[in-house]
Amino acid sequence: MNKSSFALNSLIVVVVFYLLVVGEALLLPFVIAVALWYLINTLSNAIERLSSNSFPVKPVLARITALLIFISMIWALVGFFGGRIDQVLEIFPLYQTNLTARIEALPFFNFTFTQDRGIYQSLTEWIDLPALATSVAASFAGILASSGLIMIYILFLFLEQGNFDAKITELFGAAGSESNARKIIERIRSDIEKYITIKLATSSLTGIVSYIFLVLVGVDFPGVWGLLIFLLNFIPTVGSIIATIFPALIALAQSDGYSLFLLVLAGIGILQIMIGNILEPRLMGSSFNLSPIVILLNLGLWSYIWGIPGMFLCVPFLIILTIILSYFPQTRAIAIILSSDGKLRAPPEEMIDGFQLTALLGDSIMGSEKSEG
Repeated sequence: MNKSSFALNSLIVVVVFYLLVVGEALLLPFVIAVALWYLINTLSNAIERLSSNSFPVKPVLARITALLIFISMIWALVGFFGGRIDQVLEIFPLYQTNLTARIEALPFFNFTFTQDRGIYQSLTEWIDLPALATSVAASFAGILASSGLIMIYILFLFLEQGNFDAKITELFGAAGSESNARKIIERIRSDIEKYITIKLATSSLTGIVSYIFLVLVGVDFPGVWGLLIFLLNFIPTVGSIIATIFPALIALAQSDGYSLFLLVLAGIGILQIMIGNILEPRLMGSSFNLSPIVILLNLGLWSYIWGIPGMFLCVPFLIILTIILSYFPQTRAIAIILSSDGKLRAPPEEMIDGFQLTALLGDSIMGSEKSEG
């Protein structure tokens, strides 16, 4: 790569990230709308597949049903979370005081604090429960404030969805490569749908079982922490660690000793290992996993750009991008670097057989020019 190309690419990257930061109010609701639109379509496809031959469900009816289910679920979650956020914000200062006292009572930390108060100050700033709760609540309120714009985006995405087939026909029909193009698009769609379906199932299972466990051991606000664990499990490795430590810290803050803390830490930790490290890899395979260092860098970047919503959205979107990149020889190396072990869903022979969208598009353009000539 010559210097001019490198400078141009660097300028494009800087401009893109600048626009992402400046256009957060417009772009973040659109990204959320795209995620919800795809989830609604995934649920719609599942409804169609589950319908019996005697009572087949038409695509339009399945889509409307899926949309109503999602609206009901989001409405219930908003009502549940909104009804408890004030209570959480009210009690978190007390939790912070109790948590600091518990940490100071530990012999090792007490010795460390005596030697270096800077470590103590850094630790208390890092474990700042009121600031964390306020930040999450502000992000939640910001998404709710943009709900109208999100619904408009979803509506237009559904209206545009009806034209996808016609666009594929126009792009690849002239060169006779429409069937090949549809095959690779269907393979990519199938892999993405499999990832989303399994991730939703395992994250829901983790959240529900965690909620039941927290209720049984007597942790305050178990529903809030169960919902948080469900969301955090969409972030591989890092999310599971946070989903284990955070409820344990809440247990430590609300109790007089350390037994509840150790019980929650062990219980949620074992649950995360059983579902996240045993069940999920068996269902999904290692080919959907990202490198831990890539996840950390991605979280740091998107937390700076879009805050907490960006942290929750970035990893699933990066995995979807890795799936797409793995199907093309030009970008397969990038997908291998992003993956955890270099194993990808798309084997190399699938691309050698001609399933290259860029080549098909080029053939279509050349075919159109010949027909016009």
